[in-house]
Amino acid sequence: MASKQIVFALITFLHDLFTVIWIGGLFSLVVVVAPAARGALGMGPETKKLMAAIQKRLSTLVYLSIVVLAITGLLMSKRVTAFQGLLSFANTYSTVLSIKHLVYLAMIAVALVRSLALGRKVSGPSVMGPAAAKQEKAKMALSVLNLALGIVTLLLSGFAAALSAGKPPL
Repeated sequence: MASKQIVFALITFLHDLFTVIWIGGLFSLVVVVAPAARGALGMGPETKKLMAAIQKRLSTLVYLSIVVLAITGLLMSKRVTAFQGLLSFANTYSTVLSIKHLVYLAMIAVALVRSLALGRKVSGPSVMGPAAAKQEKAKMALSVLNLALGIVTLLLSGFAAALSAGKPPL
């Protein structure tokens, strides 16, 4: 195997790995962890503490994923001859890739709003008072939104891969 192929394989691997980390983490959190925690622990302070600890660990991985995906995505796009530049709508491939990049930017915005704006603690006498409960609902809604955006990103990746592969096998 040629060294260029090995490098491309490693870049693709990293891109796939950090996609799985970010979108898989969202999927696990929204579909499995949050409902299980609420079911087992209720909506009390224990659940909030558990979810905050999980979110803290996931946030670090999300920020790392954002950086790695941006770098590896740019490196991967240069390999496809149909690529016409960042946010170009010159052909079908570039259009699909541009829409994917816009969805990716939306995911970053949602992640930042969720962690930076809604990540602040709500002050008050009760840990799960009305303001804190409202904040938790907003954070979960943003997680669900980001999961939906992540699924759209995966769908667009599939279309981009199909468009870059040349003649379809079917």
